[in-house]
Order: sequence, then structure tokens, then C-alpha cells
Amino acid sequence: MDEQAIMEVIITRKSIRKYKPDPIPADVVEKLIEAARWSPSTDNAQAWRFIAVRDRNIIEQLGVVSGTGVFTRLRIQQFLTGQLQKRFKDVPPEKKAQVFKKLTSGFMSGYLGTAPLVIVVCGHKNSVAAMVYDCSAALENILIAAHGLGLGATWTQAVTSDPRDEARTKAVLNIPEDWKVISAVSIGYPGEAPGPRPRKPLEDIVYYDRWGQDKPRGGEVVNE
Repeated sequence: MDEQAIMEVIITRKSIRKYKPDPIPADVVEKLIEAARWSPSTDNAQAWRFIAVRDRNIIEQLGVVSGTGVFTRLRIQQFLTGQLQKRFKDVPPEKKAQVFKKLTSGFMSGYLGTAPLVIVVCGHKNSVAAMVYDCSAALENILIAAHGLGLGATWTQAVTSDPRDEARTKAVLNIPEDWKVISAVSIGYPGEAPGPRPRKPLEDIVYYDRWGQDKPRGGEVVNE
């Protein structure tokens, strides 16, 4: 197993929101689902279902739901919880207004309707305690596999960020009541090449043995 190649795929993956119109071959679609199929799940229950959507009309309907869904979620954050205000508290007012307008317009997730392929991930309500964790592991496998196959992808919760939006998504896709929409992945051949997004230094996000404990200066973690 080539460790360097694996890390390269993980590190160079980016969220891609612009796609070429080229269709994705059926065998490539199956490879993406196969990657998801081999992700871990609680008790190996595999209580998930994947809907690979290629129908242009259906994808456009999902794009409408996605755009309005993100608006609902961000409007609630902005006006009720103030999360967006806190996040951008140091941004100049004019720039902040532009950012808020962009975020709440649906632009940030309406792109879903332009993708050649959308994979909708659903979890069974009987496994509600582990449903989100298991499906999230499957989603990450799809994202990594897509990048490794030369595709661009983005994971969005906008199709289910509000119960009303999830109901619309389920109606479009004919999803049974006992299944919950967890998320959707828009996929296509990249129509953009964004630069790398910054990541916090490793030493800022990891502790050793217990919270707040840095790595020993000698480089080796010693268990006392």
C-alpha cells in the first residue's frame, strides 16, 4: 500500500462547486458507491441507502431545494442564534454584508442543481443513534474516491437542513417515511481549480494522553 499516494489524495482534496457538463460513466458511478459500501458502520449494520441521481430534471429540483434550504438554515443562525455574527465579528461591515448576502442567497448550495451527478445518502430511522456517524463515514469515502478518480465533489446538508426541505427532497426522490435524508454529494468533472484552503497547525489541534497536554519535547509520547 502506497502511504504517500493515500495521503496525497486526502490532502489535495478540495470542495468543488463548478462542474463541466460531461456525464459521468456508469462504471465510475458504481466505483463511488462501492467506496461508500466499504465504509465502517455500527455493528456492521450498513443501514444506509444511496440514490445516484443523473436525471437532469430531478437534479435541478434538488438544486432548488438546496438553495432555499441553506437560506433557511443561515437565516436562523443569523437572526436567532447570532452564529454568523460571531463568526464574522472582525470583518468590516461592508464586507460582512456582502458575505451574508452571498451565504443567504442560496448561491453557496444552489450549485447542486448544476452537477452531472448527485448522490443522496439516506439512513434508516431504526438506527438513529448511529445513523449520522455511519452515513458521514460513507460520505467521506465518496469524497475521497471522487478526488482519486479525477472528479470534483462537495458534500451539502442543504437538502435536509430544515424538516420542510427534507420533506421536499423525499417527495422528489420518493424516499419512504422510515428513511432519513442525511446529506447529498454533488459530483462532476471539475470546472474550477481552487487553491488549497488553510488548515490550522497540527500542534494547535492535538493533545497527547489528556486534554491540554502537548507532545513531549523529545518527540516521543511517553505513557507514565
